[in-house]
Amino acid sequence: MKYLKASAAAVMVGVSVLGLSLAAPSETQAQAKGATSVPVDVWALRDVVNRVEISPDGKHLLVHVSPSREGEYLLQIYKTDNLAEPLRTLNADPMEIISASWVSNTQIYGAAWQVVRKSVKRQEQDIRGYASFFYDLEENKFNRVDGNFGLVNRLPNDPERILVSTGTAVDGGTGSDPLARFRPRSYYKFNLETGARELVLRGTSKYGQVVFDNEANPRFALGVDGNDTVAFFRKPGDGSWSEFGRYSNDDLKNVPRTWTNISGLKGFDPNNPNIGYFVDWQGEDDKAALYELDFEAGALGKKLFQAESADVLDIQLHSIPGDDKLVAARYPGAKMERHWFDEEEKALYEALEAQIPYAHQLSITSRSYDGRSMIVYNSGPKDPGSFWLVKEGKLAKLGSRNPLVNQENLAEVEFIRYPSRDGKLMIPGYVTKPKGEGPFPLIVMPHGGPMVNEVVTYDEWAQLLASSGYMVLQPQYRVTYGWGREHFLAGFGEYGRAMQDDKDDGALYLVEQGLADPDRLAMFGWSYGGYAALVAASRQDNIYQCAIAGAAVSNWPKLKQVWGRGISSAVEQYWLDTAYGVNPVDEAANAQIPLLMVHPRNDRRVLYYHFQDYKKEFEKAGKDGQFVTIEGADHFYNTLMFEHQQQFYTKMLDYLANDCGPGGL
Repeated sequence: MKYLKASAAAVMVGVSVLGLSLAAPSETQAQAKGATSVPVDVWALRDVVNRVEISPDGKHLLVHVSPSREGEYLLQIYKTDNLAEPLRTLNADPMEIISASWVSNTQIYGAAWQVVRKSVKRQEQDIRGYASFFYDLEENKFNRVDGNFGLVNRLPNDPERILVSTGTAVDGGTGSDPLARFRPRSYYKFNLETGARELVLRGTSKYGQVVFDNEANPRFALGVDGNDTVAFFRKPGDGSWSEFGRYSNDDLKNVPRTWTNISGLKGFDPNNPNIGYFVDWQGEDDKAALYELDFEAGALGKKLFQAESADVLDIQLHSIPGDDKLVAARYPGAKMERHWFDEEEKALYEALEAQIPYAHQLSITSRSYDGRSMIVYNSGPKDPGSFWLVKEGKLAKLGSRNPLVNQENLAEVEFIRYPSRDGKLMIPGYVTKPKGEGPFPLIVMPHGGPMVNEVVTYDEWAQLLASSGYMVLQPQYRVTYGWGREHFLAGFGEYGRAMQDDKDDGALYLVEQGLADPDRLAMFGWSYGGYAALVAASRQDNIYQCAIAGAAVSNWPKLKQVWGRGISSAVEQYWLDTAYGVNPVDEAANAQIPLLMVHPRNDRRVLYYHFQDYKKEFEKAGKDGQFVTIEGADHFYNTLMFEHQQQFYTKMLDYLANDCGPGGL
């Protein structure tokens, strides 16, 4: 806590000191939209401030910012001792900067994209092309490197080079990339001065995903060998791999190791290179735990932590760069919880939480080497995402992802658990409650994936709907990972069946609690969530008044032909053959409630044919539906521009108010 000695009275500024703000829509605009207490144009903004990071020496900030509604992201550089105006404002015209990070005191590594094709012709094809770049602050110069490279390690002991990789995940930030483990990565050292690229390790399916130490030594690898997932390790200085573990994908209990990113090496003991930190399930344990990995013995050692009701998903290292001390284990709950190992770091976080308004999910995202300056990020039910500078013991708010939202008017989020109807599970869920007294109209909003972990802090869609008077349930139905092996495995073979029951059971639970109106229920989802909405529309014993399906998987057999290539194990074939046990296209004629279906034209994850195929069968059966195409948009949130979100949100709110069942929802 010694680096944050100021009280709340010492806060430098109570509003954005960078002046990063947009003109608010007028009151007449708000009234014209009609359906929400906050104008749709506010919700439709791309994140205004997307990233803030402090340089290692604490002298400069980089700010990734969208200064206008329709404009592209810019990169601004500020001096930390002069926040009145940027030192530099940079763009990558004709490309757009999409990410940036300090890799030295004066050099930034990042990525840019631009649209290079008009349409998506095959699964996972992006309409955008990518380039990596280096920017030198002293020379005010960009160096471009064609290709989509991910930053792996800043190599703190090699100031001239960084470690990058090809074959980065295609998940749009969701953590769901069905082909990730089959996509080998190659790893390179990049020279920050010359731009030269040196191959360190060429990935293969056998050594596809590799963990490196700070010296760029490969230490752990995960790959595929026939029907097995195989882990390998190297001791410090070794030039070859030793097998650490082999997990048969014909054994159901090993599926979480294959289909989630929970299990694996998460870091190293900075004082002992022969000790690593490893998360895994052992024996019959239902919850993944954090262990020491002994590289000398090639085996797991002491268990460091295991949560009672959730899997350990990751670890947290010390916030000062270069200090890789283990300070916490992370696991899901009401937020992403921490089990602390370091009392000083815990005290620092508690001091920050005491001073930052609406503190909820708080992280130190970057910090100077001397520890005296840092960027703190907060997100929660009352905070769309805010960035804070701590410098010399004082605190200043730098900006927000959405500065036009009145934080006081945002809805609270409650973490609940409710029983599944088969009596096997307690289903976690997050409830966003609108202002006023219930019972409320309820929208069940299942997440996409579906094999992802969703911890709801601030959710724009849920808050948008709550501002219109709807309560929102985000159920963590079976196959959502992070809640134990049994919870995950219970979903296999149950898509559209027990997984669907979990969603309905959440709605019925809220009805029983007197919070939800049984005659005003709807389902809205995107991707797999859109699939669930289509299933809900055709389900017998339907409890909903309407369904809204966004970017929905509707024709699983077609998608299976692509995702099934190269998959041969019994478990994987079982998933492919039974996962989507209810195929929406085949059930379109059985739809019992009004439907709104929305789909991006250039969707690379759920191709546009899903929309076309379902629409054809639905209209052939003469059912009550509306179908909207979002032109130019892709599947993932970061590809949805202002005009895309404006179109979608306006249509969704109008549909709910006027066309969702008799008289609207």
